[in-house]
Amino acid sequence: MKTAITTILLSFLLITGINAQKYGHINSNAIIVAFPEVKTADAELESYSTQLIQKGQSMMKEYETSYQAYMTKANGGEISQLEMQQEETKLGQKQQEIQQYEVEVKDLVAKKKQEVYQPILDKIQVAINEVGKENGYTMIFDAGSTGMVFALETEDIMELVKAKLGI
Repeated sequence: MKTAITTILLSFLLITGINAQKYGHINSNAIIVAFPEVKTADAELESYSTQLIQKGQSMMKEYETSYQAYMTKANGGEISQLEMQQEETKLGQKQQEIQQYEVEVKDLVAKKKQEVYQPILDKIQVAINEVGKENGYTMIFDAGSTGMVFALETEDIMELVKAKLGI
């Protein structure tokens, strides 16, 4: 009998303890879009990318000019076979430089993106953490990622986080 009462009491405590947990959710993508500093970060990233792209376009223009000059000389019979090979080698090297630059640009843009967005993401995370602590949430899920597919018993904390961020 004592075992049955103990089992019932433990079950009751577990059930009420589980129900006492508070869950929330937020769409992190929506909060990022709403964050005013994102426009500045986007503009900075766009400007940086444009500068890098312009340099790449300049490299391509130089390559095309060199190639056209080579083709004119080669088709006109103005250069020897040895000079043709030397020019083709130079053109191949320029082409490799352009390809290497393209890879470098991708890396540079990715690093710049991390640099300009990380402070924003950090501020948002701090606000989410503070809202979670202040409002007694056990867990907060991100509805903006593929992590949550159903949210009947969670509270949307978007407005609380926006208020914390002042947006």
